[in-house]
Amino acid sequence: MRSFFLFFSLSLINCNNSDTLELNINDKIILPKHYIVNKINDQININGKDDELAWSKAIYTDDFIDIEGNKIPRQKTNVKMLWDDKFLYVFAKLYENHIWGDITKRDEVIYYNNDFEVFINPNDDVFSYGEIEINALGTEWDLFLNRPYRLKGKADSSWDINGLKSAVDINGTLNDPNDLDDYWTVEIAIPLKEIEKLNTSRKDEKVISGDVWRINFSRVNWDFEINNGVYSRKKENGKYLPEYNWVWSPQGIINMHVPENWGYLVFSENNEVFNMTNKLITQHILYTVFREITFGNLKYLKNLEANTSIEFKDFEYRNTTISCNFLKTEDGYIIELIDGEYNFSIDETGKIKK
Repeated sequence: MRSFFLFFSLSLINCNNSDTLELNINDKIILPKHYIVNKINDQININGKDDELAWSKAIYTDDFIDIEGNKIPRQKTNVKMLWDDKFLYVFAKLYENHIWGDITKRDEVIYYNNDFEVFINPNDDVFSYGEIEINALGTEWDLFLNRPYRLKGKADSSWDINGLKSAVDINGTLNDPNDLDDYWTVEIAIPLKEIEKLNTSRKDEKVISGDVWRINFSRVNWDFEINNGVYSRKKENGKYLPEYNWVWSPQGIINMHVPENWGYLVFSENNEVFNMTNKLITQHILYTVFREITFGNLKYLKNLEANTSIEFKDFEYRNTTISCNFLKTEDGYIIELIDGEYNFSIDETGKIKK
């Protein structure tokens, strides 16, 4: 099988000899979860409670897992969703023995408190997405990113989601260390029109049944200390202890800004189904190779001379043989992946091309 890289190659490492590079990435491939969100005609009152009949029919996600996907969080978190012509509705239930918060100004760094976060992207790539963070006081932070931080993206906190609604309800006592609390809930109505504006492939089109977005949820939780009856993040040796990051669909790394690993959100009003197709699996394998070369054990390849081409040793994934090539270019690099059915490439920007 010949690759288009051969046309550009001045220096080639032959894939047929024993020195061929191996990728060894099978245990690093992330296949995200999915959620089929059902459409409703009922009106939802955003009050932090799931007391409408429609909510009783919505299905909760699996329990959140540690962000890397290996540890079970010490406190349970679940999310459920609904949608109508105007909004995507998100309801989160966060069990917490000590519910506290002290950030009250909008668009402050909310994750310095325990918080609930939504990451949402209407595109089929890693660019142009939004983030929403809310603490137990109901303080909001919404921000836009043109691309992930690790790919030189910049956050814009001046971006406000027009029409965003949210509310918090507490089953316990806020900022009271004298008792144990049960849980707090967050209810959010996210205007579909505002998120659809981030779609770079289509503009101002109405969301319809069968559309697929990317979404993930994170819960940041801190060890705390109490001084004179006031909660704060815990310090040791003058430094804050690291936060816990509990998520719906594991990221494989302590970084929520890896959009390719977010879950799939499937809008449905006609009993839509979702399958992790061979096409999607191939793309996730390619993303894994991209991360390994861009940030991982193979990042030294980025320092090769321009026009150097490498053909990796074929490997098996889910009974499919995968071929992969790398080309160092003047400005960056191109990675091509072929599985016998699909042929995709990705460059240093992180965008996949067919």
